Amino acid sequence: MKKITVKDITLIGIMAAAVYASSAFLQIPIPTAIGSTRLHMGNVMCLLSGMLLGATPGGLAAGIGSMFFDLTNPVYIMSAPFTFAFKFLMAWLCGNIISKSKAKLKLRFIGGGAAGAFLYVLLYISKTFIENRFVLGLPLEAAMLTVVQKSIVSSANAVIAVIVAVPLGLAMRPAAAKFMTKKVYGQ
Repeated sequence: MKKITVKDITLIGIMAAAVYASSAFLQIPIPTAIGSTRLHMGNVMCLLSGMLLGATPGGLAAGIGSMFFDLTNPVYIMSAPFTFAFKFLMAWLCGNIISKSKAKLKLRFIGGGAAGAFLYVLLYISKTFIENRFVLGLPLEAAMLTVVQKSIVSSANAVIAVIVAVPLGLAMRPAAAKFMTKKVYGQ
């Protein structure tokens, strides 16, 4: 088992704080016919966590930061465990693709970012459908209306996250590599 250093914990904490802050303060709430949703920059920082820290540390930063956002907002508090798992997987997949792929670095960042972002959309939309249809007992039409509305906004969040995170990750990579205790990029 790999030894976790104080530096690793510090970097995870810094990125978790960035995920939390970008989720909480860089957002546009969107009221819908059924509930509400929002455009936010939290997913940018989740992908950036995976890109800069690697799969597991990046996943922890993304999951912890997003979970704390949910825990501090009464609207989302019940979703905190799901959010931790889904955002962890988002950054983990992104970091895994970047570190293990043999493609050129830019393509790894694009592929990892896109795969992580759209995995999150799939998980979030699946949870939304299951929750609305089977937990809340909404009719199929109402559950599907919610899924469609949230799919549109989640997909927009995913596209924005990839468009913003990829160039940021590529630009920050040399500086981040100096702080990492393990080689993340598998060059």
